[in-house]
Amino acid sequence: MAHKRKRKRTVISDADLSMTPMIDIVFQLLIYFLVTFEPVDLMAHLDVYRPAPDEERREEMETPNVLRITIYEDGYTMNERQVALRDIERMLTRLAGIDPRRTVLIMATAHSRHENLIDVLDLCAKAGMRNLSVVSTN
Repeated sequence: MAHKRKRKRTVISDADLSMTPMIDIVFQLLIYFLVTFEPVDLMAHLDVYRPAPDEERREEMETPNVLRITIYEDGYTMNERQVALRDIERMLTRLAGIDPRRTVLIMATAHSRHENLIDVLDLCAKAGMRNLSVVSTN
């Protein structure tokens, strides 16, 4: 008779891996890469080419004619000349008839009253001036 051979059963148990050392290594690598990372300055590598101005167009272009109205605490100036509010109204009406696209630069000082600025803006709107710039000065 043949001898029956018994097979040994080997029980394979699930391997137990400790996750703590792996997590430690991942964190150390993360810290290493964060510390040694040097971002590339994109602005330093941008090439900006601006076109040269045309000589022909330079002669055609005229300097913009800007009307400067400055509002002070005690009055107004128009192109560095002291004027009253009614003079500003008269001048704006006359200029709007000639060129309503003319730029009006309204400069309000820090101590001027807000009401005075509103009065000048109302006069510009009444005259039909639409190209307005308001700036605050010292």
